[in-house]
Amino acid sequence: MKKINPISEIVGETTDVESWLMRAGLRFSDLGNDAASIAIRRQWREYQAAVHRCCVTLHQPPSRVQLSGDYASLRIPGSALTNCEIDRLSSRP
Repeated sequence: MKKINPISEIVGETTDVESWLMRAGLRFSDLGNDAASIAIRRQWREYQAAVHRCCVTLHQPPSRVQLSGDYASLRIPGSALTNCEIDRLSSRP
């Protein structure tokens, strides 16, 4: 928890999955049942848990905090995925 820090300027986190996905240029409709989509859904749950813990600890709304340290990779959907996998998801009709 000590790796989650408040920010000096408001960049903030979100509780909206569409906003979170837009950080990687994705939409919810881009996700399917493939391994990459399942990994992104799992990352969303981890992200939401980290944001919730941070908000409770700091007594701030999500828009007033920013994940950093070990949690920073959760900020961008699919950050654990390769660019090729994200490109494939983005190119779905």
